[in-house]
Amino acid sequence: MLQSATLKFLKDLKKNNDKSWFDAHRPQYEAAKKDFGQFIQAVIDKQGKQDPTIKELTAKDCMFRINRDVRFSKDKSPYKSNFGASINRGGKKSIYAGYYFHCEPGQSFVGGGIWMPMPAEVKKIRQEIDYCFDEFKKIVGNKKFQAVYGDLDRGEEFSLSRVPQGFEKDNPAAEYLRLKSWLATQELKDADLTSGELVKKTGAAFEALQPLLLFLNRAMDE
Repeated sequence: MLQSATLKFLKDLKKNNDKSWFDAHRPQYEAAKKDFGQFIQAVIDKQGKQDPTIKELTAKDCMFRINRDVRFSKDKSPYKSNFGASINRGGKKSIYAGYYFHCEPGQSFVGGGIWMPMPAEVKKIRQEIDYCFDEFKKIVGNKKFQAVYGDLDRGEEFSLSRVPQGFEKDNPAAEYLRLKSWLATQELKDADLTSGELVKKTGAAFEALQPLLLFLNRAMDE
């Protein structure tokens, strides 16, 4: 579970997103960061028993900095109003598909997959889905997967308007071949974050996601 003080810090930061406020509240930030890190480590330790590719990771390998990169953004707010961790083989900078946890009051979620891979990896993933669609369909149609995620995310930002070149329009896998990111997420309420069941709930979500990650990463390794 996460402490209510961690959520309060993030809420307050969203209202006071400037360096002077942050500097004055650095002790609260350090406490919140430590709390989130302990939770992420507990999740790694739990899922690492099922997934050997992440068992050697530490929370530090996976957690993102709270500072925003504002160089190319119109929004010059210096800090993120969330804590995030990408638990991937090789850590947060890995090219591989992995697990993700996003802690942001009112907008938290758990899940993972692969976000906007490079063209070479996109091509490999689409080919694998096309060649092994029966296997892929079983993964996303699995009862555990559907109970947690329903399906892969299909927002416009994740999908092409047409089937990509090289594939027939009536390809049975067309809806998944159109994707540019292959992601599955489950929303979390603030009450979930401070619940004693949070590690268990996150572990169950990651366990349901693992077959999809294995499929995606196998595609990129080939």
